[in-house]
Amino acid sequence: MHEITVSDMDSGQRIDRLLAEQLDDTSRSDMQGRIRDGLVKVNGGTIKPNYKVKKGDVVTVEVRELVEADIIPEDLDLEIIHEDAEVAVVNKPKGMVVHPAAGHPSGTLVNGLMHQLDNLSGINGELRPGIVHRIDKDTSGLLMVAKDDVTHRHLVEQLVEKSVTRKYTALVHGTIPHDKGTIEAPIGRNPKERQEMAVVDDGKEAVTHFNVLERYKDFTLVECILDTGRTHQIRVHMKYIGYPLAGDPKYGPRKTLETEGQMLHAGTLGFIHPKTGEYLEFTAPLPDQFEDVLETMTPLSD
Repeated sequence: MHEITVSDMDSGQRIDRLLAEQLDDTSRSDMQGRIRDGLVKVNGGTIKPNYKVKKGDVVTVEVRELVEADIIPEDLDLEIIHEDAEVAVVNKPKGMVVHPAAGHPSGTLVNGLMHQLDNLSGINGELRPGIVHRIDKDTSGLLMVAKDDVTHRHLVEQLVEKSVTRKYTALVHGTIPHDKGTIEAPIGRNPKERQEMAVVDDGKEAVTHFNVLERYKDFTLVECILDTGRTHQIRVHMKYIGYPLAGDPKYGPRKTLETEGQMLHAGTLGFIHPKTGEYLEFTAPLPDQFEDVLETMTPLSD
């Protein structure tokens, strides 16, 4: 447990900012989480994250105890694109679930990471150690993996601040006439089908930019760049503008390509390293199955 007595110089500061500055290996979001969970007290009482400290306040900060996740490590031969002491980048194959859940207790990305990496973060002891963000089972591509809780929170902050670079390649039905566009439409649970997401008035902000890479007969290859990361965002947004993803059984047309899931690949991932402050960017080529489908397509002449 840490204990701090507020000085005259620090009086008037927000407590989450003060603690993030004064304590090592933490961040404002980490402190906000501990404050909400009652692990931070001022003069023996609980406070809110926006509490402004006063001279003489005695602040105590407890360390969060994490529960070990009951996940069996498995040798799944994952492709680790990058690894250092704080963070790793993994190239998830199509068809692999990210974390264990009902119906998928094993064979997940997390099971493989538990085997291949020495350490993984465990925010609140949750059953998704190391996973900062996720992609759908049938989407392939790059994911950030945090090796400790401080790194995890820093990466989450970058996602919240929309400073993470996330570029996807998608094959969609139809021929998009314009070369680029931006879709700004809120996404939430589909009131008519609870297993699906949809553009709804009371949904969360969602922004997708896209650029046309290649036009084919009846299909278009696009690059999608995310400002936000809502569940099924690209799949929902492209359907919303009339160009659903090829092979998508949930949001695409009934007559689509036989591809065992949507044609979507998270090919570029960039972020600021939480410890060094260096911007890192990684790319992963389209998987063979994606390339094989493109080779069957007939490009439209300019």
